[in-house]
Amino acid sequence: MSGEHSNHGNTPAAWTLMVLISIGFVVSTTALVLGSWMGFWIGVAIVALGGVVGGVMKAAGMGQPRDTASSH
Repeated sequence: MSGEHSNHGNTPAAWTLMVLISIGFVVSTTALVLGSWMGFWIGVAIVALGGVVGGVMKAAGMGQPRDTASSH
């Protein structure tokens, strides 16, 4: 089990990803309840932005490191 990581996804990239996605869902859900389609799509854009920012941060080395050993 040497391939397991001890941080369980507790990285700056993971936290940023989840915070932005959570904010995006709150914005879009609130806008949908209030009947604002523009607000809904802004929330969807925030969710997409969270995915992009999380991916960029992981690529920059702020995410969980990849396994170098094969699991097979």
